[in-house]
Amino acid sequence: MGRDAERRAIERLVAGARIGQSGVLVITGEPGVGKTALLDDAAECMAGMGSLRAAGSEPEREIPFGALHQLLRPALDRIDEIPAPQAQALSAALALRPGATGDRFAIGAATLSLLCRFAEDRPVAILLDDLHLFDRPSADALTFAARRLMADPIVLLATSRTPEPAVLPQLPLSGIDLVAARELVARHAPATVSAELVARLHRATAGNPLALIELAGAADRVEHTSPEVPLPVPATLANAFAARARSLGQAGRSALTVAAVVGNDLRLVAQVCLRLGLGVDALTEAEAAGLIQIVDGRIEFRHPLVRAAVYGDETPEQRRSIHRAVADTLGPHEPDRQAWHLAEATLGPDARVAELLTRAATRAHDRSAHDVAAAALERAARLSPDLEVHATLSVAAAESAWLAGSGPRATGLLHEAGVLRAPADRLRALELRGAIAARTGSLTEARDIFRAAAAQSPDANARVMPLADAVSVCFYLGDAAAALELAGEIEDLLDRTTTPRARGLGLLAAGVARILANRGGVNQIREGVELLGAADPLRDDQRRVPWLLVAPLFLRDSDTGGELRRIVGEIRAEAAVGALPYLLFHVARDEATTNQWVRAQATYDEAIQLARETGQNTELAMCLAGLAWLQARLGRAEHCRALVAEALPICRARDIHIGRIWSLFALAELELGLGDLRAALTHLEELDPLLAALELSDPDVSPAPELADALARLGRRDDAWRIARTYRAAAMTKGQPWALARAERTVGILSPDADIDACFEAALGFHANTLDGFETARTQLAYGARLRRARRRVEARPQLRAALTMFEQLRAVPWADHAAIELEATGEAIRRSAPTGVQTLTPQELQVSLLLAEGKTTREVAAALFLSPKTVEYHLRKVYTKLGIRSRAELAAQLP
Repeated sequence: MGRDAERRAIERLVAGARIGQSGVLVITGEPGVGKTALLDDAAECMAGMGSLRAAGSEPEREIPFGALHQLLRPALDRIDEIPAPQAQALSAALALRPGATGDRFAIGAATLSLLCRFAEDRPVAILLDDLHLFDRPSADALTFAARRLMADPIVLLATSRTPEPAVLPQLPLSGIDLVAARELVARHAPATVSAELVARLHRATAGNPLALIELAGAADRVEHTSPEVPLPVPATLANAFAARARSLGQAGRSALTVAAVVGNDLRLVAQVCLRLGLGVDALTEAEAAGLIQIVDGRIEFRHPLVRAAVYGDETPEQRRSIHRAVADTLGPHEPDRQAWHLAEATLGPDARVAELLTRAATRAHDRSAHDVAAAALERAARLSPDLEVHATLSVAAAESAWLAGSGPRATGLLHEAGVLRAPADRLRALELRGAIAARTGSLTEARDIFRAAAAQSPDANARVMPLADAVSVCFYLGDAAAALELAGEIEDLLDRTTTPRARGLGLLAAGVARILANRGGVNQIREGVELLGAADPLRDDQRRVPWLLVAPLFLRDSDTGGELRRIVGEIRAEAAVGALPYLLFHVARDEATTNQWVRAQATYDEAIQLARETGQNTELAMCLAGLAWLQARLGRAEHCRALVAEALPICRARDIHIGRIWSLFALAELELGLGDLRAALTHLEELDPLLAALELSDPDVSPAPELADALARLGRRDDAWRIARTYRAAAMTKGQPWALARAERTVGILSPDADIDACFEAALGFHANTLDGFETARTQLAYGARLRRARRRVEARPQLRAALTMFEQLRAVPWADHAAIELEATGEAIRRSAPTGVQTLTPQELQVSLLLAEGKTTREVAAALFLSPKTVEYHLRKVYTKLGIRSRAELAAQLP
């Protein structure tokens, strides 16, 4: 009643699903507002569609993937038709087969694949009632899938008391209007109710239909209450339900309480009633009172408030006795449910129940249900009579809570652990505190915590690992001094390390720290590369896999990193999604500093999306800053500035100084490309004191070449010369070709005409040993410009042509414009390459295109990008239209 607009909105979604356009809607509102009634009404307009339905329930909130299994049961016969890794992850999560599951994102991707496979035969309606009562792993998997539905014949409707994450479309449901309220009250009141009383009831209930129905039955009593006293509706709703339950006989009330504890399973309710000496037929009294319905072997409570009221109105002693009877009935065949019911039945410490909960937590953890594992371990800790076991379990619960994405809960559990006597517990707690601080808190605190963890590690192999983590944090902090101190600690341990993993990672970390301060480190990185590339010891340590890309990023030469990039490519395909933002950030940066700019944009975009989903703010800030730098070189001013505007507040709040440096660099390069030298100079001069304060001496992060160029063009040649000489000395100290090439170019820009060739030829010789085409082209542009100004126009043309070709290949439009202007000034008529349609592709379309052009199938691309095959086809159709092509061969030809 009174829901015409809402019904039309739902009907539009259903109609869209019938023609292949996915629709998702979460109906939110307070208890009794009519969410389930609207869902039931929607089901009636879905004739001919496949149907998947699940309802949440309080007792099953701690059973991992219980709601997901309930929903997917009709589709499980198709599970082997989705990609094998996803089928394994989902099957293990649903306890259909043994084995590891992977993380919650793998299960979400598998859920998406199975739903889309199920919808290939006919449109499908997914109906989720009381989503707020779903177990967390099920809700996560379904939310993940819902966000990625686009071009499949699927409509997903859900109800929830609380607003869901804003990423899902929502339909807030408020009370019905007065006209509908009159009709509703008239249907349920035992006698005629005056218009004035209906209006009062409507005001008192805010149009809540369930409250109106309940109060309509007691309209005669309401009529005699003072109009100045507000009716305490919805607080009295639960009491009204409890009062109705109290009117039952003892047997009926007890049987109803058993149902409130057990849930919907009539068979199990009957068994528990038998164990308690009750007859299950006593439930007929509750059914006659309108509190429950018994349909097809299931008990359906009239409203969740009925169940809550009945359970809450019982004495604690009686509730515990029922929970124990349920546990005894379930027995060891359903160990997870048995453990939870025993926990509810236990009044004081109980080592046996704590052990059962610990085992349940292990099973939940293996199925990536980390939220459930955390709850089980937390309860086990509180039931453990042994203080040391309590501490161990509290730390384990905190680890699971952190894996579930809840930093505050994890921190609270660490506090609850109290004094940690066992060294292993202290070390685990420290490393967890460090991880939480690194991702969500202070990076400085994270660095210090990792150092403390290293101090408590039992041997050299173990100590090197948290020290390397601390160096990684120092990189984000831009703290070269602390990194250098850590390098000394690591070097003292290297002779005592015995594993390739520890020694290789230690060498890399020490080398990185030294490079940040420009104190050597190159040879250490090369030695670490040999160890890690040969033994491949980091493959199973996804948190540290990005270290494999540190070598090419810090050395910036063409000799280092080929084998490591191959290993990372393989691991990327296998990586859990939760580990991907950190890994993808390094991959994107490597692509952006070579000639893979198209791929870099797509990788940055993927990393940013996943970082937002997983709450990894450090990676989010760094990816935003890195992408801003790339957008600056492409000349996309608005996008660049928007990215910097989002990145800088995160960087300032969390001391991510490298992100600040990259953001300022991005703004400076944007202005240089646009020709606004004074604006560029403002940003570049802001960088100098920041780098000095951080003691960052690595010439690779220095803006000196750009700063000297801008000063020279503004007529401040003496200042430019001073900067160029200082930078050249720093580059020679590092001794790597990328920095040396930039140094020689800078000197060449300022040198007398007689020295032009020597400087620029030296620069181009160094460039030949790097993979950075953009920097090479900038040197060729500068060389050609100097030759032209020296009246050597014919000699200038080859350099300027080469620069123009590279800039156009990279789509660096402002720089291509500069090169074209210089080339025209030599007297050469040029024909510019027309912009390609690739530039019009969205990041998602670009990522799809790249993978398809590599030869992957539609289903393989869907699995890699967590999309449905039909969504991949939808993007591909748009790509074909934009590029004016008809085949994948043509697509591959158009992609650089």
